[in-house]
Amino acid sequence: MKRIVVTGMGCISSLGHNRKDFARKLMQGESGIKPITLFDTQGFRVKIAAEVKDYNERDFFPEKQLTKLDRYTQFALLASREAVSDAGLDLSGPAAERTAVVHGTGIGGQSTQEISYQRIYSQGNKRLHPFTVPKLIPSAGASWISLDLGITGPAFATTSACSSAGHAIGMGLLLLRAGIVDVAVTGGSEALITHTTIKAWESLRVMSSDTCRPFSKNRSGMVIGEGAGTLIFETLEHARARRARIYAELAGFGMSSDAHDMLQPLDKGAARAMRAALDDAQMGPADIDYINAHGTATPQNDPTETRAIREVCGAHADKLAVSSTKSIHGHTLGAASALEAIVTIQALQEQKAPPTANYMEPDPQCDLDYVPNKARPMSITAAMSNSFAFGGLNTVLVFKTYDES
Repeated sequence: MKRIVVTGMGCISSLGHNRKDFARKLMQGESGIKPITLFDTQGFRVKIAAEVKDYNERDFFPEKQLTKLDRYTQFALLASREAVSDAGLDLSGPAAERTAVVHGTGIGGQSTQEISYQRIYSQGNKRLHPFTVPKLIPSAGASWISLDLGITGPAFATTSACSSAGHAIGMGLLLLRAGIVDVAVTGGSEALITHTTIKAWESLRVMSSDTCRPFSKNRSGMVIGEGAGTLIFETLEHARARRARIYAELAGFGMSSDAHDMLQPLDKGAARAMRAALDDAQMGPADIDYINAHGTATPQNDPTETRAIREVCGAHADKLAVSSTKSIHGHTLGAASALEAIVTIQALQEQKAPPTANYMEPDPQCDLDYVPNKARPMSITAAMSNSFAFGGLNTVLVFKTYDES
């Protein structure tokens, strides 16, 4: 079976406009969760989110192009440009045909949709902008990455709520293993901090009004974030041939469906995906040193994920470091798996487990080592990243340090 490696990474998030800032602030536990500034929160119960700060779209895109780009697509493009540059890829000529784009989003162009509703229902306009449909569709991010970078191989989007980017990475992995492409530009993007969307999430009663405290007894819910993450995957042969720097190896991918409930997570479904990823990687639970947890800080998710980890890992669960970095960068939904894959690779690179911020009090139902509040230097050879979406759509990624042998 072909070995698949990571040669480039890029992101934009509440922690900064590039991966360097993201990684630095993440390991320092510097939270991107702040009061919402993108709209007036008067009358809202939830007034916090993890926004991309100090972002001026005109710093990155010409005015004419901006008429065609939703905020989520802009993020997808910026993360992908950084990742391709980081990988030192030349996508001209035949390489363009041997490269895939698989980029996910949970919800697509919410800013465009919000503006459209305002034009029709508040301002009384009878017509919408002619680019409304191509701006808001969930495949816009993948399409624009292909256009922007000149990639002519397979290009498509994945949409599976909080696992969207996880499925995108998995599909990229399968395309590479099948020999259809040599390079895959994969990840996810989300920008849904709008008046209507936050109101909708408020109605679900899963949102915190103060901060995100995964696995802590006094947790009060999730905090929405925005941003994008892109990773460059290549076959090992291709990466070696061009003497690329290799960050890590994508050793395994697992997915499952709970077939249980649209909102309530199921430990058995999560466990199936974790086992599938380990089987794919030809590893056992004892080979894993660190888990980047889904860890949404909701009352239901955190105990469910804890039980799943214990079910899969048995006694080894007590030796694992487990953290949820959503406490720092927020829950970016369709981009979460990509940003957290970057976190997991960063943990391998730095030999350091990132912290679960805001952890205050142990919960008897959440009885693992959650790396509370401070990053921990430790030996990490292999790490797992979990994503468990609404509708019971689960993805799990296993990364390991790259071994030249």
